[in-house]
Amino acid sequence: MEKQLEVGKIIIPIAGLGTRFLPLSRVISKEFLPLVDKPVIQYIIEEAKNSGLKEVVFVINPGRKNILDYFKKDAELEKTLIKRKKDKILKELHAFEEVFEGIKFSCVVQKEPLGDGHAILQAAKLVGAEPVAVSFGDDIIDSNYPAIGQLIDIFKTCQAPVVALKQLPMDKIPAYGVVAVEKIANNLFKIKKIVEKPELSQAPSNLVIVGKYILTPEVFQYLKKAGVKGNPARNGEIVLAEVFEKMLSEGKIIYGCEIKGEWLECGDKLKWLKSFFYLALKDPRFKDELKQYLKSIK
Repeated sequence: MEKQLEVGKIIIPIAGLGTRFLPLSRVISKEFLPLVDKPVIQYIIEEAKNSGLKEVVFVINPGRKNILDYFKKDAELEKTLIKRKKDKILKELHAFEEVFEGIKFSCVVQKEPLGDGHAILQAAKLVGAEPVAVSFGDDIIDSNYPAIGQLIDIFKTCQAPVVALKQLPMDKIPAYGVVAVEKIANNLFKIKKIVEKPELSQAPSNLVIVGKYILTPEVFQYLKKAGVKGNPARNGEIVLAEVFEKMLSEGKIIYGCEIKGEWLECGDKLKWLKSFFYLALKDPRFKDELKQYLKSIK
């Protein structure tokens, strides 16, 4: 019997320039924008840890090499808090540091913005011949059952690539990658086709791709093949959806998992604001006073 592969690492591509958040993104990476009192990236790391993953590989652009500083312990800050008797803040700092215990962090650089597939491919050497989770920095799933964990559970039984999916109202479909599927179980599908940003009349379903995946070593082989020439129509970019389409055309199986939980998008200013308010109005520390304050605004 062939040995089952297990997922232990996650790739988090954060090399984008954040142009939708200019001018703020000139000095603050969009993955460090706050959602209540935590940056976006921390929600993704917590999801990875709660899914049992032990290693995080960031794909960054050359100007963002300081990202790992956020995850390091700060001995000087701790000394200052002790000296000033800031016990409550010190307790919060220790709780924050515990989030990242047991996780190994590393970075690879994407020198040019040549597509999401190209970004993922930069991490190939650190991943090796193993399956790996991928989570882009724009997508958070608020769920008691972590989204990556949901994908891993599917992977354990199918040992094939798994794509996170969500149903959306039809009027929003043209802004997303949409899948044609064959339903297998309640939230499990075989993906038959991927259509990027279709016209409503061309949309094969109302299931769209969320930026979370489990990729197998075979996907990386296809990414490497795509990278030999790139896509002339896309200025040499390697696009993950197109690589999946190539795999499907050659008879490879790719599964889709309809994720349980609330999908919070952070890809532009309005989506980020909506996600901020959603989480703030759920937070027991702030929700009651915030709701009263919002009622008072005229």
